[in-house]
Parts: sequence; C-alpha cells; structure tokens
Amino acid sequence: MTDIAASLSAIHARIDAAARCAGRDPSSVRLVAVSKTHTAGDVAAAAGAGQRIFGESRVQEARDKIPQCPPGLEWHFIGHLQKNKVRQALPLFSLFHSIDTEALALAIDRIAGETGRTVHGLCEVNISGESTKHGFSPGRLRGEFALLSGLRHLRITGLMTMAPYSDNPEDARPVFRKLRALRDELQSAHRVALPELSMGMSGDFGAAVEEGATLVRIGTAIFGTRTTATP
Repeated sequence: MTDIAASLSAIHARIDAAARCAGRDPSSVRLVAVSKTHTAGDVAAAAGAGQRIFGESRVQEARDKIPQCPPGLEWHFIGHLQKNKVRQALPLFSLFHSIDTEALALAIDRIAGETGRTVHGLCEVNISGESTKHGFSPGRLRGEFALLSGLRHLRITGLMTMAPYSDNPEDARPVFRKLRALRDELQSAHRVALPELSMGMSGDFGAAVEEGATLVRIGTAIFGTRTTATP
C-alpha cells in the first residue's frame, strides 16, 4: 500500500531542489495530484497530508467522487474534454488544463457566459507533434491566439503540454523548453499575461520545473498504480 503522505513529502523535496537549481522560488510551482481512477479515500489521505489541488480527467468520475472528498479542495480538469460535457464540467473545476481546439474554447466561453461565470483555462499544445496526442500545433495556436485571448468568459492564463514517454527525463527537456518559448512569444506578440505553464508528470517533473513549470501533474508517484476509482 502506498504511503501517500511520504510520497508527497518526497515529491515536494524534489520540486524544491529543482526550483532552487534553476534559481526559482519553490513556491512558484504548484503540485496537481492526479487523482483520476483513485478513490475519495486516497484524496482524503492526500488532503490530510496538506495537498490542496487535485486533477481529474473524466467528468462523470469527478461528479461522483468530488462530493465524497473533503471540502475546500481545488479541482483541475486535465483530460480531453468533449464539447458535450462542457456544461457538466464547468461547475466542478477551477482550471481547465486541456483546451485543445478553438471549437472547445468557444463552447466553454458560450456556456460560461450563459451561466454568468468566468472560466480559467490553458491551451494544450502538441509540441512533440505526436499523432496520438491532442492539442494545438504551435503554428495553429499562433494563428488562433488573437481570438482565444479575446474571449470574454474564458480567460486563457497559460499553456500545457505532455512530453513523449521516455525512461530518460532529459528527453522531455526540449519539449518543455519549446513550450516556454512559445508562451513568451505569445505574451510579447499579444501583450497578454500567460503566467501558467502546466508541464511535467511523475517521470519528468524535475526537468519541467527547471524549464519553468508552474503546475506539475503527478499521479503515480503519489498514489501508486492506477486502479478503478470507488468510494
């Protein structure tokens, strides 16, 4: 059985070390505990150890799980969001990491407007160009960013990416570096603030922090091997 508190402590120590290595304040990096497929009991254990931000990737699973979890937690949506699930998802999450098309962004903006809300989101970018991954290509995001940054009810606050799987975390570093460069380019070209970079997972988050991540999404290293979530 995974010792969730001990795992969290070890991860925070590694985040702090990577941040200090890069000359960054460790408090500028927030840990998103990826609780998808894990139980409300696992979430409660992590919350008891001080974890406040959790990530889910399936709307129905989150709808069932969140009411069973301790109150006052912050929930992020990190998976591929279908347009027909937007209305269900908006009340559950404070940040959407994976806005991967203009059509999805417009749907979120429209439905948020209908409900009188302002939603915060990140544009998912397929930096590596893998056909199995969702996300804007860098070129497409450049072409559509003027529209995206001008939406009234969806505020784009940064970018997200996933690096290709590798046993060597250093293989992910160029992907993270390119995402940071793209963020800097968009900020300059459109004169907007994009403070968030969501990048880095259990196998490569140290490199991501060194390259500027403000949000790291870690599941297996906290909760152990994924299971099917039950109460």
